[in-house]
Amino acid sequence: MEQHAGGTEVDPVCGMKIDPARAAGTHTHENHIYYFCSRGCTEKFAANPAKYLTKRAPPKKTEGVIYTCPMHPEIQVREPIPCPLCGMALEPMMISLDDPPNPELLDMRRRFIFAAIFTLPVFVLGMAEKWAMVQLALSAPVVLWAGWPFFVRGVQSVRTRALNMFTLIALGTSAAFIFSTVSVLFPHLLPRTFHGGMHGDGTPVYFEAAAVIITLVLLGQWLELIARDRAGNAIRALLRLAPKTARKLDKTGAETEIPLEQLAEGDRLRVRPGEQVPADGVILEGASAIDESMITGEPLPVDKEVGAKVIGGTLNTTGALVIRAERVGQDSLLAQIVRLVAEAQRSRAPIQRLADVVASYFVPAVLAIAVLTFAVWSIWGPGYVHGLVNAVAVLIIACPCALGLATPMSIMVATGRGASLGILVKNAEALETMEKVTVLAADKTGTLTEGKPILLSVRTDSSLTEDVLLALAATLEQLSEHPLGAAIVRGAQEKKLELGYAEDFDSITGQGIHGKIGGQTISVGNRKMMDALGANIGELDRQAEILRAEGQTVMFVAIDSRAVGILGLADQIKKTTEEAIRALRDSGVKVVMITGDNRTTAETVAKRLGIERVFADVLPENKAEIVAQLQREGEIVAMAGDGINDAPALARAHVGIAMGTGTDAAMESAGLTLVKGDLRGLARARSLSRATMKNIRQNLFFAFVYNVLGVPIAAGILFPFFGILLSPMLASLAMSLSSVSVIANALRLRRV
Repeated sequence: MEQHAGGTEVDPVCGMKIDPARAAGTHTHENHIYYFCSRGCTEKFAANPAKYLTKRAPPKKTEGVIYTCPMHPEIQVREPIPCPLCGMALEPMMISLDDPPNPELLDMRRRFIFAAIFTLPVFVLGMAEKWAMVQLALSAPVVLWAGWPFFVRGVQSVRTRALNMFTLIALGTSAAFIFSTVSVLFPHLLPRTFHGGMHGDGTPVYFEAAAVIITLVLLGQWLELIARDRAGNAIRALLRLAPKTARKLDKTGAETEIPLEQLAEGDRLRVRPGEQVPADGVILEGASAIDESMITGEPLPVDKEVGAKVIGGTLNTTGALVIRAERVGQDSLLAQIVRLVAEAQRSRAPIQRLADVVASYFVPAVLAIAVLTFAVWSIWGPGYVHGLVNAVAVLIIACPCALGLATPMSIMVATGRGASLGILVKNAEALETMEKVTVLAADKTGTLTEGKPILLSVRTDSSLTEDVLLALAATLEQLSEHPLGAAIVRGAQEKKLELGYAEDFDSITGQGIHGKIGGQTISVGNRKMMDALGANIGELDRQAEILRAEGQTVMFVAIDSRAVGILGLADQIKKTTEEAIRALRDSGVKVVMITGDNRTTAETVAKRLGIERVFADVLPENKAEIVAQLQREGEIVAMAGDGINDAPALARAHVGIAMGTGTDAAMESAGLTLVKGDLRGLARARSLSRATMKNIRQNLFFAFVYNVLGVPIAAGILFPFFGILLSPMLASLAMSLSSVSVIANALRLRRV
């Protein structure tokens, strides 16, 4: 039998693109498993598979815009149709500056204006209870044309058995309009119990209620689409950072302006003062101050000179530069940020599950309450007319959309705001969990420190000079990718030492490297390597302890398994680390250090930073186990790291936090990325998490309370005590405003 191997599947009945893990149903036909969006589609396919398999050709992988639903991100289709589950207008998964104005927004605006023009006279005549035939003529275009999309979505919800807000709107307005039409054209068909309106004799009509409801729902949809469009402004702002063109230099130095899409890795580009950097790269000529605030959130320009990295989309403020493009197109940092923000905005926070469960029972419950309302008012109340009006009010006031939007809108706005602060949120779960974190486990090198160690000390056992020792070590380290190795090579180059060639190079994870130079086996590594070689480190170890106490990392050098010297390197603590740790500690987060460095060196750095708990001499594969140990102690653990060796620990933690200055593997394993690699961003991320979760809880509370109070009032529960009945028109206004208010509250997160 053919099994699903990952990715998405297409519902053969309706053509919807769905996640197999979230499929509403499956059916096996001819040893192939088909996945479905709803129980209705499953049953249709099971009854006649051939009908749908012959009608639909296998889906072809074509390029184009993919549309998704803000409430149901698993919905992915190639046409901007209404969502099959909730009826909301779908929107593009990836926002582009070239996107035309939202056609759904323009359509709703046009329909609202049309409906408002016709509804006003209907409302006046309805209040005066005059000219019922004129009311019918004026309200028919409102209901049958302006409100037509709501009826289409309502019918679709019944077909797919995914009842939603539009089910209720279609039922309520059609009931009021059809009843009123029959009352005007065929009054003799109505039972005598329906004669005698709400305000007097004669057959009652509710054209004004149907027209006003449609008009107010159109207004609500229009305002909602405007608010949702604004939520995408964060991505548009990021997209606008990229310049349209770049100044490419040929071999002769001649300059040609080319579209950004034609850039390739290795191209030499000129960036003039006041221009945006066109691609991620390295400076070949010139010096300048680069404004990186739009990417990192840091307000002050950063001085850059030859050899420094630059980020595409940042602003060159003062000097002229020539750069070499290293990452272009979809590989650039800006493109990755845009992609991560878009994906995070579509991710679902765990708190959304509560709203999903409630919403699944919501519409059937409202329908049952509407039927019960009609029955109670008809049997024990003044009559069928009151029962019909109150049942319509129940159908109209209920708003599952407010529940459905409560979480996605807050997540969408918060991830956009995070991007502007230099905090990339990979998924909503990380954002939700961040406020609960009790312990931050931080890797030392590249996270607490600059990650760019420098050579400070060279000591020998007098069998060779310091320069010879350093030259041998640097010759071997030329073949290493470790940052400590790069620092040793830089130290030798600064002394202008001549480096040779190494053979039979080998790297031993967690220990060091060795190879042959001039027939001798040279080994450079930590004490574990010396122990493995059986090398006697004696006096060298005592000198090493002195250097470690000063915060230096010590590497031993051995020739043919005989220890002959040590190299002392120091990785400078980031200027912002102490402030960041103090802010985290003040917010109740404990900080621990995890490092593969020697305990003496690690504790020296920890003491400077006020970190009380240190895990030193940790092999890369054991970092994840330390995270698990902290979790077993009952802690909610965030792990911050920057290297490939940190990736397992980042994935194991409740929240993985990668430094934007680190490796792609670390960023892929993490839930959050600090673009600048500045731990102060963690304090900002925690504040953003708290504000976001508070906002979501406010939205959910409002949505729950609105429906819990609104539905009984619409049903007439206050009438026996205070004589209060809720008009269907007021119910429609309340329903529309409930969704708009949830979105407006979410937009407040832009000011966090």
